[in-house]
Amino acid sequence: MSFSEKLLQLRKEKGYSQEMLAEKLGTTRQAVSKWENGQGFPETEKLLMIGNLFEVSIDYMLKENELKSGPKEHGYYVSQEMAEGYLSHQQKSSNRVATGVCLLIMAFLPYLMLRHEPVVYSVLIILLAAGGVVVLVSAILKDEERYHVLGKEALMLDQGYMKQLKERLKQLKSRYTLVIIVGAGMLAVGVIAFLLERKGISEGALVPYYPVCVVLIAMGTYIIIRTSTLWSSYSLLIYNEKYINRRNDGFWRKIKRKLAE
Repeated sequence: MSFSEKLLQLRKEKGYSQEMLAEKLGTTRQAVSKWENGQGFPETEKLLMIGNLFEVSIDYMLKENELKSGPKEHGYYVSQEMAEGYLSHQQKSSNRVATGVCLLIMAFLPYLMLRHEPVVYSVLIILLAAGGVVVLVSAILKDEERYHVLGKEALMLDQGYMKQLKERLKQLKSRYTLVIIVGAGMLAVGVIAFLLERKGISEGALVPYYPVCVVLIAMGTYIIIRTSTLWSSYSLLIYNEKYINRRNDGFWRKIKRKLAE
């Protein structure tokens, strides 16, 4: 079978129209029609996308009379467009998650600041907590399934683009490291203040500063969640196989899988 015949067969097996296939490949119906009629041939990027989409090897597509093989042997090809879309999605998602957690922590503030106004602080607590839950749920609902494959398979990226990603991560590392240290420091100060008071070491001297401690904990948590998520997103693309193995065995990976279920 020729490439055009295999493409036609695979498309029909999936139940795709030429328009649907063209949309998934980011091309036109006319281009797909030409490929299937043997009047043209897709460029390398589109060929790799076809292999990913139909879960066949590139050898199968290119060699005539080659028997259909199983899933791709060399990994999942990620175009620059998809990689940039993933990084943008992670940036927005991390902001939602961090904001949601921050609002839940800040829900303690009304009680600490308005203890003698139970009606007022109760309403404010409900509003802040509800806002946090809504933001977290929106982060889950806006999760894009098409990016899930990036955390499951070995990835193939264009070498030139891979160098760009490594250079960007190198430039971000120093800033991210400093930001995470600042966030961890804020979180530590807030938590330690509560621990000192709980143990009776501060003898009540820190009680008036409880609202400040809550704000520090909320801000520190926001910074850590946001920055660590963005850092891990770059790591997933650049150090894919090692990163996946570490995540698959990690505690947070198990927790996320349970939540997803």
